[in-house]
Amino acid sequence: MARSSRRQPSWLSLSLSILLLAVFMPAVMAVKKHDFKTCEQSGFCKRNHALADDIASKGRDASPYRLDPNTIRMKNGQVEGTILKTTSDSERIKLPLIVTFLDSGSARIQIDEEKRQRGDIELRHSSKARKERYNEAGSWALTGAGLQPQKLGKFDKGDESTTVTWGPSNQFSATITYAPFGVEFAVNNTKQVVLNERGFMNFEHWRPKIEKPVKEEGKEEETKDEPAVTGEDESTSWDESFGGNTDSKPKGPESIGMDITFPGFSYVYGLAEHASPLSLKETHGGEGNFDQPYRFYNADVFEYELDSPMTLYGSIPFMQAHNKGSTVGVFWLNAAETWVDIVKTKQDSTLGLGGHMDTQTHWVSEAGVMDIFVMLAPTPKALSKKYGELTGYTAMPQMFGIAYHQCRWNYVSDEDVKDVDRKFDKHNIPYDVIWLDLEYTDDKQYFTWDADTFPDPIGMEKQLDEHGRKLVIIIDPHIKNKAGYPIVEELKSKDLAVKNKGLNIYEGWCWPGSSHWIDCFNPAAREWWKSLFLYNKMKGVQSNVWIWNDMNEPSVFNGPEVSMPRDNIHYGNWEHRDVHNINGMTFHNATHHALISRAKGENVRPFVLTRAFFAGSQRIGAMWTGDNQASWGHLAASIPMILTQGVAGFPFAGADVGGFFGNPSKELQTRWYQAGAFYPFFRAHAHIDTRRREPYLLGAPYTEIMAQALRLRYSLLPSWYTAFREAATDGTPIVRAQYYVHPHDEYGFALDDQFYIGSTGLLVKPVTTEGDESVNIYLADDETYYDYNSFKTYRGAGKHITVAAPLEKIPLLMQGGHVFARKDRPRRSSGLMKWDPYTLVVVLGRDGEAEGELYVDDGETYEFEHGAYIHRRFKFEKGGLASQDISASWTPKDNKKKSAYLKTMESVTVEKIIIVNVPKSLESKTEVKVAGDGVKSGTTANLSYHAAGEGNAAWAVIRNPAVMIGADWRIDLEVGGDVKSEL
Repeated sequence: MARSSRRQPSWLSLSLSILLLAVFMPAVMAVKKHDFKTCEQSGFCKRNHALADDIASKGRDASPYRLDPNTIRMKNGQVEGTILKTTSDSERIKLPLIVTFLDSGSARIQIDEEKRQRGDIELRHSSKARKERYNEAGSWALTGAGLQPQKLGKFDKGDESTTVTWGPSNQFSATITYAPFGVEFAVNNTKQVVLNERGFMNFEHWRPKIEKPVKEEGKEEETKDEPAVTGEDESTSWDESFGGNTDSKPKGPESIGMDITFPGFSYVYGLAEHASPLSLKETHGGEGNFDQPYRFYNADVFEYELDSPMTLYGSIPFMQAHNKGSTVGVFWLNAAETWVDIVKTKQDSTLGLGGHMDTQTHWVSEAGVMDIFVMLAPTPKALSKKYGELTGYTAMPQMFGIAYHQCRWNYVSDEDVKDVDRKFDKHNIPYDVIWLDLEYTDDKQYFTWDADTFPDPIGMEKQLDEHGRKLVIIIDPHIKNKAGYPIVEELKSKDLAVKNKGLNIYEGWCWPGSSHWIDCFNPAAREWWKSLFLYNKMKGVQSNVWIWNDMNEPSVFNGPEVSMPRDNIHYGNWEHRDVHNINGMTFHNATHHALISRAKGENVRPFVLTRAFFAGSQRIGAMWTGDNQASWGHLAASIPMILTQGVAGFPFAGADVGGFFGNPSKELQTRWYQAGAFYPFFRAHAHIDTRRREPYLLGAPYTEIMAQALRLRYSLLPSWYTAFREAATDGTPIVRAQYYVHPHDEYGFALDDQFYIGSTGLLVKPVTTEGDESVNIYLADDETYYDYNSFKTYRGAGKHITVAAPLEKIPLLMQGGHVFARKDRPRRSSGLMKWDPYTLVVVLGRDGEAEGELYVDDGETYEFEHGAYIHRRFKFEKGGLASQDISASWTPKDNKKKSAYLKTMESVTVEKIIIVNVPKSLESKTEVKVAGDGVKSGTTANLSYHAAGEGNAAWAVIRNPAVMIGADWRIDLEVGGDVKSEL
């Protein structure tokens, strides 16, 4: 929730009373694009584009960057050397280079600037900023895993290039050319990624500003004998104004740029977060393309524009390129403002036959070192793992975190919250979490409660706790600047706030009015932040209360581009320009650790939602796509946005169900709940000016249809939790795009309106168009698919099929060959389902086999890290279904914890097994044989057979087989013979 729809463009000259009035004016229009820069308005973007155009006209050889071969050396899995940049006046700028070849099969290219590295520069305006280029982004984004250098297979230094091979069977190679500098990466001698192929590399080196002489008054300027001005446009190199604010740029121009080419790749993905299609568009104009680069500059953009490369709330500068044969990735590790251009070009073959498509990209950042990771992999899944090894995997959430969340700005009192809670129960609608926006506070002061409207927060929390429900409250990084407010007084006295360029505490405007911002780059600030969340200090809060971090881009209503000035100073004397895109992550991280530490020995996984994020934020919590609108377009756009989050390694993602701004029609709200039931993070949210829209308010038939969608989500929570476990261990997206599941089917590479849930084989295509009562679903493979409810069959590799979708139906198919788990007893919350029995759904493939997994732990603590979990593989083959333990091996101490956990789960059983696509030969069978741990010899279970109907598959149900969910067992349908599909 940005709520910044109420801001005004310039407030510094206004009185306090006018300021506060302006803040709370209602929104009357959509995104104010003029508040945010285009590339032409961003000095360094414009300069780098001009340089690229100049090099393109002259040819790559005009690039002034040469790797000095005399400096090249190989040491400990790294190639080191010095790149020389020759300037127009023949000065040679030294740029130290390190190329590291990693165990994971990836490579890291780091380039710095020697003068800045040594601090051998002069700052302007008496600035106290650091002289170095910012080089600490990795300390936030990288985990350390996967960063170990690989023992090189071959190091071949030649006269014009050096070639390095590494990886299994030396299948990976990197050829580093000297003049101009460039690096070509290949797999088995096939080019995959090329750096500086077009010669657009740029390092704006430090140089003193040459001040023009001031013309004396009354004298005419003599210009006829002056030389013409040549070289790059430096009009924005030393200071830059936008929206009434001037950036002082004490370090002068320091941008970096590199072109990166993906030869033979037509499709690229990633670059979260943008409201654009999954398959990224070209950015140089033309029909269907963007006319601006993709921008990364975390910003408070309310009612954002769809189908746009405009910056949004978070930044993950990771791109994945994919074709039928391989998948590669580039991670541009830079926290400053960044722009990315994309152009696709057809390359003819040397013989004039065939040819291929190349995707050419151009990356530019305002500041920092150049730090690029190149990842080479055979498939999207393998690439996700490589990227996860670098930046970390999704944090395993508590079970309630993946259930349904009910929110709006704002529930007005503790009695209002309790009333909503009771009405969900009255209408038999499940939910787990209710949220409070900033109106719960006393005068916008975080860590306080409004005594008039929330006089008894503990009583409210206790009522929620009776049914296992939670409360989430908002706490933002802006701290109200009010005398006597203990939090701001401590922030000032401990010197823990962000500073302005003069090293005084920075003052800006946000919801509380005058505010200061905690500087979470400062370790002392993070420790102080922890102390504020201790139960004995944070009044009115008990253990079922969790946190929402909003406005952490940071959003500053009277700041440039609704954010902080770039020449503000953070801990370590880094300028805000250096760290802008990481800022939100540091606050999210501080809150995450504060919740872990709020009680000694609590050992409970925290829940913190964030709006701003960077690469690595997936290790901390969940995100949502910000201030969307109650429109069909925003519903449709939410799907590729969430799929992109998965590609970018941050899959715990959702969108405001129903739309934040505006009032959805009953049809739109209903369809949005049906789509939201398949978001990894499932939360309804609404602006303060919207109508109340809790599901029970809509009436028949809408309330019951939304309740059905919610019950479907809850029944499938075991499978969702298993998908989260997979994401938490190998980086796989929780919801998966068509190309991800079918990496060899080129037709599906651009599809982004249907997706799969984990490894379940469940394929969903939400209805996102008003009035539609059917959808077309694309089937890539020759496996049979079945309607989730009716078991109607669909087949046709590479074909579209029409699926009926009246308002009460979610188009949901099951792919043959899978087993997935669910719980079929409706409850009020996920916590009340903990000990419920399981249902296994076995969807036989055309070969009569199926396979799937289930992961279970206590859904709350970190005990799973010590073996206290269940991980089973279910496999149907040779006429029977078997359960096999696939959990990891543990130390004796952990094995004790595992055994203790399994004992607590002995009463949790499989109550039903549904087998879809069974043969007619089972028609007369009424029981099946059950064997396994804890099962008496000769045990049988009842089987009921249901014949195939017109277009529907035959299916069978095994009831009460008396097997434990955590045990080894086998159920035989036909002893001595296989069960084969008839389809």
